[in-house]
Amino acid sequence: MATTLAPTRATSTTSTTGTSRTTSTRSATAPRTHKAPALRHLGPNWYASVMGTAIIANAGASLPYQLPGQRTVCQLMWALSAVALVVLLAARGGHWLHHRDQARAHLLDPAVAPFYGCLSMALLAVGAGTMTVGRDLIGERAALAADIVLFSTGTVIALVMAVVVPYLMVVRHEVRASQATPVWLLPVVAPMVSAAVGPLLIPHLPAGQPREAMLLACYAMFGVSLLATLMLLPLILGRLIVSGPLPLALTPALFLVLGPLGQSVTAVNQLADVAPGAVQGPYAGAFGAFAVVYGVPVMGFALLWLALASAMLVRAARAGMPFAMTWWALTFPVGTCVTGAAGLARHTGLTAFSWLAAALFAGLLVAWLLAAGHTLRGLFGGRLLAAPR
Repeated sequence: MATTLAPTRATSTTSTTGTSRTTSTRSATAPRTHKAPALRHLGPNWYASVMGTAIIANAGASLPYQLPGQRTVCQLMWALSAVALVVLLAARGGHWLHHRDQARAHLLDPAVAPFYGCLSMALLAVGAGTMTVGRDLIGERAALAADIVLFSTGTVIALVMAVVVPYLMVVRHEVRASQATPVWLLPVVAPMVSAAVGPLLIPHLPAGQPREAMLLACYAMFGVSLLATLMLLPLILGRLIVSGPLPLALTPALFLVLGPLGQSVTAVNQLADVAPGAVQGPYAGAFGAFAVVYGVPVMGFALLWLALASAMLVRAARAGMPFAMTWWALTFPVGTCVTGAAGLARHTGLTAFSWLAAALFAGLLVAWLLAAGHTLRGLFGGRLLAAPR
């Protein structure tokens, strides 16, 4: 029951399975046997494991403090995330090929559909890692080519899902305010990831309008995601206050709120780094000032939410919170706060932000070890790919 990431429609906020019981119930038209049965219940939530692994490499490479062997570890984590992405893309392709009914059911399930945003973020995270540490292993040209493909594909998917999923929620899904969870943020935060990793490609573009256009496109995606997030956050907080805590296995999803917060701080700092080579006049300096003026207050709110989510997590753990794929929510969002704090450390020169980035990274490592260990155990034991009971 608690081995997948999203709640079902039938049980709303009281269950944490990754597929819909109502939409995936054995129907008269569904065949009794399926090819590749192990893939039937493989949902888009699995991309969160790729995101959580890739962010280790990206965050570790951005830290102000670099220990001996740290970059080698980051390279290994990037390689692991790249392999995991390839394997998962192939598996999800098999899911769509052999289990189209289940794939369509996922899109029509308001508890599962938001996880389609994870595909784009997995592509973007691995692409960013390719440029930051993967280039040491495969070379600059190969890394650039790979990131261009991953960034372009990930960005297109991010923008499509930022429209498609909310559209389905409006016209096809049946949702109530009491069902609001941080999972709803996943499709709208994906463009923010594009805005944060896009600056890695700007120096490789021809000087002049191509660089300026890319810079402003990243700021536009920053705006798309930020405004959508600001509309959804009141619903999420209001649901917690009015309806009480999330179900135990879904409690780690509270950390998803850190994603748009930390990623937006990362984005403005990354964009400020490359702005002088992309725009002229006072704008480059203004972008640098905006990185601090925006980043510091938002990082403050992120720490407030981190404290609240951590308190709720401790409460759930004491109440017997079982393992679920929701545990991966403790990785990527925290990693975005690491990169955001590291960016503020660069632009303010404050040691406090450097220490904050290091402390958050230590927590990220612990969360990854826990999530990865339990995931491997559940995967090889067959529980995570079993049909919901």
